[in-house]
Amino acid sequence: MDPIAHLALATAAFLAAHYVSSTPLRKVVVGALGEQPYLGAYSAAAFITLGWMIWAYLHAPFLPLWQVQALKWLPLLVMPVALVLLACGLLSRNPSAVLQARALEAEEPARGVLRITRHPMMWAIALWALVHLLARGDAASLIFFGAFALLALSGTALIDARKADTLGEGWKRFAAATSNVPFLAIIQGRNRLRLGEIGRWKILAGLVLYAVLLALHPWLFGAKPY
Repeated sequence: MDPIAHLALATAAFLAAHYVSSTPLRKVVVGALGEQPYLGAYSAAAFITLGWMIWAYLHAPFLPLWQVQALKWLPLLVMPVALVLLACGLLSRNPSAVLQARALEAEEPARGVLRITRHPMMWAIALWALVHLLARGDAASLIFFGAFALLALSGTALIDARKADTLGEGWKRFAAATSNVPFLAIIQGRNRLRLGEIGRWKILAGLVLYAVLLALHPWLFGAKPY
């Protein structure tokens, strides 16, 4: 099979494995297996298809679509923001995350980084994917990173729809005080920015992760980041 076609097939399988959780098929599978076995099967499918997709990307040829030198600096500028969002998202309770719906019971569930966006991890993935897609500028990267950007950005809307359907009034209260798009709730006056709530150590963790990945990038990914 043509390597680019192989990558496209692996990418389609990766996307399908993730999007099934947003279709009526999810309720059927959960009803047949139970919630925990479903999550196990879902995680396995996601992991396997991700591995296949990465393997296909690494074996795809470099077919340039655009090569703009200025765009190659974008990851250096944007990735600190993305990794801070990732660290803050991982280290904070979030009602939009799996098995964290009880966070809605808090008196003020939208605190810290959630005041900026209720999907910090998804936006971190989207930023990572988009800047690497633009910096690389080749066919394989368009497919590979484009899939991550599509999944992350569409995933925010799909998660919102599923949570609104299953979590009722608690989610409505949380959604009313937050926004999907970063800073939109703050701009609209539905929330306010309180940097002190985010936690300096969480921001520092994101910046340390950035420094580590920057130093190890040639060995981990086979490409110099600058």
